[in-house]
Amino acid sequence: MNMTDLGRPREGVMWMVLSGLSFVGVNGIVRYLGTDLPAAQSAFLRFAFGVVFLAPVLPGMLRGLSGQALALFAWRGVAHTIAVLFWFYAMARIPVAHATAIGYLNPVLMLIAGAVILHEPLSVRRIMAVAVALIGALIVLRPGVQALNMGHLSQIGASVFFCGSYLFAKRLTGLASASVIVAMMSVTVTIGLAPLAWWVWVPVTWAQLGWLAIVAGCATSGHYCMTRAFRAAPLTVTQPVTFLTLIWATLVGALLFDEAVDVFVLLGGAMIIGAITFVTWKDEAARGQARRGGVQGGLDAEALRGD
Repeated sequence: MNMTDLGRPREGVMWMVLSGLSFVGVNGIVRYLGTDLPAAQSAFLRFAFGVVFLAPVLPGMLRGLSGQALALFAWRGVAHTIAVLFWFYAMARIPVAHATAIGYLNPVLMLIAGAVILHEPLSVRRIMAVAVALIGALIVLRPGVQALNMGHLSQIGASVFFCGSYLFAKRLTGLASASVIVAMMSVTVTIGLAPLAWWVWVPVTWAQLGWLAIVAGCATSGHYCMTRAFRAAPLTVTQPVTFLTLIWATLVGALLFDEAVDVFVLLGGAMIIGAITFVTWKDEAARGQARRGGVQGGLDAEALRGD
């Protein structure tokens, strides 16, 4: 069986569930560590552990990269470094569920950026999905109703710069393999964070190092499980499962950090995920129809040739 046949929905859902649990683990641990370590130092240590994990295979992976690819990797490293700084700052200051729900904006921003920067078509359904998702974000944030702090604004900033990072990654897919793109992200972000971490460095305990090593392991596990999910089932199957991450994040916040369960955060998060799932489903249906049309066209052409 082809590893990317997309015909294993149950397996895809299972891997996506495991991916969500891994990322909730990342969020919960960073929330637990709080503000004892500066955001730049925490982020640097997390990515440094990632580079350590990759060290045995890095030399072979990075051999033969073109100058164009290296330049794009560098720019992606800048965008991802800024995004990570914003994310670590936000996670230590706002409820886990808030951070998770706002993070759902990443694919929405990708739709907008794809239309504005990459000149991808922005259909009516995509415009409607963006509008619904933005309304969902407003329901989560409720400016003027609840107090917004720098953590909320920082998480929004993280989503914006993660979007920029993903745009560079999309361009790099034609120049390097997925494993190289992930490895170079870890290397460039670690390099970018190093001087910032040195600037604000404070003594770190063995317990903090241990927790950050677990964060790196959970993040690696999350990305691995997500990749397996994408290989096993189409996005129309795996995308809705990501809403479970918000449920788990809400439970982690309530049970471990005494954070109030906010129904509006769940509602807004559901609207964002629902909008993205709708677009994904419609796009997949359109691609399926185009493929079927191509097959039928090929059969008709063979019949006309008469040989």
